[in-house]
Order: sequence, then C-alpha cells, then structure tokens
Amino acid sequence: MTPGSGLAPCHHGEILQGVFADGEGRPCRGLVTLPLAEPVTRAVFVPLPGAPAHRIAVAPAGRAKAARAARLAVAECARRSGLAACGGRLGLSGGVPVGLGMGSSTSDVIATVRAVAASFAVALSPREVARIAVRAETAADPTMLDARPVLFAQREGRVLEDLGPALPACVVVGCLTGGGRPVSTLALPAVRYGAADLAAFEELRALLRRAVADADPVLLGRVSTESARRNQSVVPKPEFGLLEEAARRGGGAGVQVAHSGNVAGVLFDAAAPDLTERVRDCVRRLRDSGVPVTRIFRTPSGVTEREYGQPHLRGDRQTGPGGPRQRTRLPAV
Repeated sequence: MTPGSGLAPCHHGEILQGVFADGEGRPCRGLVTLPLAEPVTRAVFVPLPGAPAHRIAVAPAGRAKAARAARLAVAECARRSGLAACGGRLGLSGGVPVGLGMGSSTSDVIATVRAVAASFAVALSPREVARIAVRAETAADPTMLDARPVLFAQREGRVLEDLGPALPACVVVGCLTGGGRPVSTLALPAVRYGAADLAAFEELRALLRRAVADADPVLLGRVSTESARRNQSVVPKPEFGLLEEAARRGGGAGVQVAHSGNVAGVLFDAAAPDLTERVRDCVRRLRDSGVPVTRIFRTPSGVTEREYGQPHLRGDRQTGPGGPRQRTRLPAV
C-alpha cells in the first residue's frame, strides 16, 4: 500500500428533484443535478499498516461522513486486494462551502473513496463508489458518474434513467439566496409525496427527457423552474420571485435552485442572440436587488468519469484547489 489521492467534483444544485417510478413502477425519490467542472475536492489517504482499521484521522476535523466512507472503502478494498485492512490519515482540500446545496459532503466522500482505492491499487466502478457513498451519508449525489444527465435515486445509489448524452447548452448566472446561509439537510422537514405528485414529476421527467433529446434549453428551463417552484414549500427562497423576474426580463430560459441549499441560477440559451447583453442585464438586476452573483458558467460542464473516476497514486500530477475549505467567497464575474 502507498499513499493515494482522489478527486471529485461538486454541482450547482438540481435541475429536477422529486419522486419517480423506477423500472418496476415503485415510487422512488430521485434527482438530476447540474454538474460543475470546478471547484473539486481532493483527498489524500496515507495508510498506516498495523493501525486499527477503524482509526481514521481526518483533516480538517469534523468530516464524519468522509471518515465513515474511508472506513467502508478500506474494508472493501482490503477484501478485494487481499491486503490487510488498516487505519490511516485522510486529508481533504478544495471543494465548496458546506450547506449551500452543492454536494460538498458527497464530493468529500467520493474523493475519499477514490483516494483509498488508489492506496490499495483497487479499481472501483462508479456503481461501487455510489454504493459506498450512500452507506456513508444516507443520501448521495450522482457526481461519481460522468456528466451525462441521469435521474439518480439518491437514497439507493442507483440510476433510474440515463436521460441522454448531455444537458442542452446553457449559460448559467449563479447566485446565492438567503444571504448564503448554510442549510442543514438533517433539519429539513420530511417531504411526503402522493399519487398526484408522482404524476406531476413523471410529466416533468418526460419533458426533461425531450429537452435533452432535442437539445432544447427553453424546455430545460421550464422543467427546472417548475421543480424549483415545488421546492418552495420545502426550502423556501424569499428571492425566488426576483430570480424569475430576472429570467423573464432578461430573456432567460428559466431558474434552477439547490433543493437542499441556498445556491441558485438563471439559465440562458447559450446560442441566444445578444447573449452577453442578456447575461449582463441579469447580473445587474440581481445585484441591484441585493442577490449576490457568484459565478457564470456553461453547461454541459465537461466533467467526465475519465477525468475523476480513476484512482491517483501520490506523485501523479494533480489539478484543482489546494487550500482547505473556507467561508463562502463570491468569485468575480
């Protein structure tokens, strides 16, 4: 065993989240995330042969889900490699602030699992990484997969539907609602869905499938806006009306939000005429309304399993943020 490292991306909230029928017709909670190419989380795992397997020292302290993921990954990789399970030191850096709904904990977990796998020289498939991630944190985002839009059962770690090759090409004006305050997912009320909800979400699923097939950013915006509206009863965003107005007045395709945090975005067709002016107008409207703009990016993001899915041995060239996770910073636009 040698020290190993792994990378994992984050995301910018959801395009769609709700309840859907699985392949057997069972209602199942699922989501479709909006991927981000960066920032990424980097994990470095240093094995300590002879140390008890449950003894994982994590820096920064307090990353309990990552520590749990490391223990689970050590057990799995030891079983598959025939090597003895052991404890070790886990270091995490980069990523995004916690509580914004950008998949920070899943990014920690996936990077950790990949680092442990690299240390044991074991190749884990995305499905196996997903299984460990769900065991480590109860519900996980699909960022262990590539950038293909998938409807993902976050509590079961499985793909309900591969929607197609890529999301329609959009430019997203990212922002923060609620003053950027962290949201504790554990404190959120349990959402109960009925038959009418299932029917409504299945309709949105069909529209999203069509949006991907036709590369239609307007239809994508329609789906994400409706999903965001429905989420207002769970994680209400006082600025939601301002976001809709900015999209409508600026000729945007719609609005998307983090369903478990305060990050949000206004979507624009990447091929729209006068795109630069539309985006500038949106940024101005949001800032004038007191909504902080954080980043402008394009979809699809280009995150691929080939980039992030293979283990990295210590000494391999790495890219991405290198410092520990800090308080929320608003990148210049």
